[in-house]
This record gives sequence, structure tokens and C-alpha cells, in this order.
Amino acid sequence: MSDMILTRWSPLALATALLVSGCSLTPHYERPAAPVATAWPASAGAQPEGLIAAAELPWQQFVQDEQLRQLVQLSIDNNRDLRVAVQNIEQARAQYQIRRADQVPTLGATAGGTRSAPNPYAALGGGSVSSNYSVGIGVSAWELDFFGRVAALKDAALADYLATEEARKSAQISLIASVMSTWLQLKTDTELLALADRTLATRDQSLRLTKLRFDNGASSALDMRQAESLSANAQATRAQQQRLRAQDINLLTLLVGAPIPDALIPAVPPVTAAQASNDLTQPTPAVEPAAALPRFAEVPAGLPSDLLLRRPDIRAAEQQLIGANANIGAARANFFPRITLTGSLGRVSADLDGLFGSGGSRAWSFGPSITLPIFDMGRNQAGLDSAKAGREIAVAQYEKAIQTAFREVADGLAGRATLADQVTALNAQAEAERDRFRLADLRYRNGIANYLDLLDAQRSLFAVEQALAQTQLAQRANEVQLYKALGGGWIDAQPEATAASAPAR
Repeated sequence: MSDMILTRWSPLALATALLVSGCSLTPHYERPAAPVATAWPASAGAQPEGLIAAAELPWQQFVQDEQLRQLVQLSIDNNRDLRVAVQNIEQARAQYQIRRADQVPTLGATAGGTRSAPNPYAALGGGSVSSNYSVGIGVSAWELDFFGRVAALKDAALADYLATEEARKSAQISLIASVMSTWLQLKTDTELLALADRTLATRDQSLRLTKLRFDNGASSALDMRQAESLSANAQATRAQQQRLRAQDINLLTLLVGAPIPDALIPAVPPVTAAQASNDLTQPTPAVEPAAALPRFAEVPAGLPSDLLLRRPDIRAAEQQLIGANANIGAARANFFPRITLTGSLGRVSADLDGLFGSGGSRAWSFGPSITLPIFDMGRNQAGLDSAKAGREIAVAQYEKAIQTAFREVADGLAGRATLADQVTALNAQAEAERDRFRLADLRYRNGIANYLDLLDAQRSLFAVEQALAQTQLAQRANEVQLYKALGGGWIDAQPEATAASAPAR
């Protein structure tokens, strides 16, 4: 019902029409159109088919590593933010129950007694003290919801409860994705620390060889200083990786919400004797720092419209919009009369002993009241304007949630389409750099090449291996973020299906 009707009709005439027709003052809700394209961008690449949708795939089946499954379960059991989200649901549920209870009368038992002096009936033979006792049940100020105000407030409370429940699902999704991402970072930093240890051992061996050549006049002081610089650089990198690994463990402990068992913390691989001796007479096997990263199940993207039903944050934003729409109905109802009933039924007696006997008498009261706003200095109109503005805010937030989800999924699909090619290229480059380093070292030992060639080969190999580790981390992290962006992570597997897993990439 429009505002023009509210201003042009008299409250009494409109009240009569509403009582006869039974129409609601809450605007009819219509879901806003999704402000995104109907298909994913071309950068998303080809999509797999025939797989379980991410929102329907339990996280136990998405994760292919048993240690990571244990960490995720620990975080669900102990994380404090998730506990707060659960209690927010309980609080919203209680508020909804309060609003729902407002729709029915509240019965209460009453009992009371008074004694006073002097007794105005003493001259008629009464005692010097007046006594009066009563007992009964009654209804106090029950609002007859002719104009839907109480129902609208109940609908708004229900929408808030449902939005809070969706927010808890979003909190679990974010928590699981954070645990997975932090675990991936910890595994990568652990392998990078092992790479720094191997590089330091190699450079220390090169430094000893260069010093030996310098002492025998086969190398210059410049070669000696460059070897010392490379060794010091490796030591600094090693210290940096030790710090990053420790910070990863601290963050993972915070997310899990409890001390992490030592068995779930990846150990740093030791440097082998062959690596420490810098034996480069044979081609060095490919070292992939991120090769030990856990694998994840592949998930399809579906259509952009699927996000409206699968992303808890979008569903929460829609519930907030529904609640804001209901608030308009409650604000409109404030323009019309508010009718309340108060009544009681019981017994009264001047003698406490005769309250339930022949000395008592029945008593009842019935007190309907009506309140009609006449002049409120624009209070009700301001309340309606505020409710309308709240709905527009909720519409914008709902549309923004859809746009954000679309962008997150599109980014994840673009990463899935390109990161694999990038990892393949870096693997080939790393293999070439390892062979180049081996040949440069052999040429330098045999006096064919100068130390600058070996220095450049060492630096290039270390940089490429670090880039390879970070790119493989980005590839796995992108799989986690895509699973999260598609609404996966809030469904738990059945106990008998926990061990089952979807096809891994």
C-alpha cells in the first residue's frame, strides 16, 4: 500500500478497509535481479562436468590429506569466532521467539491483599481495619494486531534469525578456508626453509672451495668476497624462512583454537650428505618445494545464478533485505490505531480464609483501549522514512554480495585456468637452471669459466626454485579459495562417508 494512500485516506477509513479486506501493510517482497553476467568470463576456461557442486561437497571429501582433515576438525571444535557465531544464532532465535510470543495473549496469575485503617465502613458495623484479598488470572495489554505491526516485527525477527544462521555457515566456510590456506603456507615455508638449508650448505661448500683456490693463488680476492656474500645471503634467507614458519604455526594455532599436536606440524627435511658435499658431477634431481602440498578434489563452477542459492553470505544478505522489508510494514502500522485488551477473572474477599469459600465473591474486569496517533511531530513519518532507507541499504548490500561472489569465483576460475601452465613452465625453467648450475660449477672447477658464471647460475637457480614453490602454493591456495567462493565448506560428511573422497586433481 503506497504512501499516497496513507496520507490521503483518513486513518479511520483506512482502518475499516483493512479490517474488511485483511491486506498487509508490508510491501510485497521481490528478489532484486542479480547485477552480474549470466555466464563466467572467457578467462575462466573450460569447466569440468559431472562432479559434485562445491556447496554440496563436504569438506572432508574436498580435503585429500588426513593431517589437514584433523586440523580442520580441531578448528571447528575449538575456534572462538565460530563459537561466537553459534551463540549469535541462539540470541537471534530467542529474539524471534519473543516477537512470536507477542502475537498471543500472555496469561498471568495474580494474588494480593491490603489492610488499612481507619475502616470507612466501621460506622456500619465493620471492624476498625479494612481488609481486602484477591486472586485471579488475567491478560495484560494484549495488542490486537489488526494492522500487522506485531506480525511484521515477528517476520523481521525471523529474517534476522535466518540471516544469523547463514552467517554462521559463512563463518565456518571462512574458518575452514583459512586453516587450509595457512596449512599450505606452513608446508611451503617449511619446504622453503629446507631449500634455504640446502642452498646454504651448497654455498658454504663453494666458499670453502673458493677459499682453498684463493689460498693456492687459483682464485682472486673478488671471487672470495663474492662467495662470502652468497653464503651470508643464504644465511639471511634461512633466518627469514625460520621466522615465517614460526609465524605460520602461531597463526594456525590461533585458528585451531588449541595447541597443535606435534604430529600435525610438518618437520623440516634434513640436508643430505650429498647435498652438503655439493656433489654436482651428476644432474641434480628435480627439487619441487611444494610437491608435498595436500591435494584437493576438483569442483565445477556451475552458473553465476547458482551462487544465489549456494553462498551463505548471499542468502544472509537476502534475509536482511526481507527483514528490512518487514520493518516497513511495522513502520506503516504505526500510523493507525493500536488496540489493546486488558482483563482479569478471579475472586475477592474481605477475609483471607473465605477467599475460596462462601465468603468470597467472583470478580472480573475487561478494559479495552485504543490509541490513535494525531500529532507526533513527524515521528511516525520519520520512522517510515528510516525503514525505507534501511531497505535501500539492504538492497545495495545484497547486490554487492552478489557482485563480490561473482568476482571471487571468476578470479578462482581464472587462476585454475592459468596457474597449472605457469607451474609447468617454472618446472621446466627450474630443470634448466639446475643443469646450468651443474655445468657452470664443473667449468669453474676445471678452470674453463670464471666465478661470475657460477655466481649467476647459483642466484638464478635459487630464485627460480623459490618462485616455483610460491607458484605451486598459489595454485593450491587458489583451489581452496575457489571452493570457498562457490559456497563449499559448511556441509559435514556423514560418519560413514568421511573416508570417501572425490576425484583429486
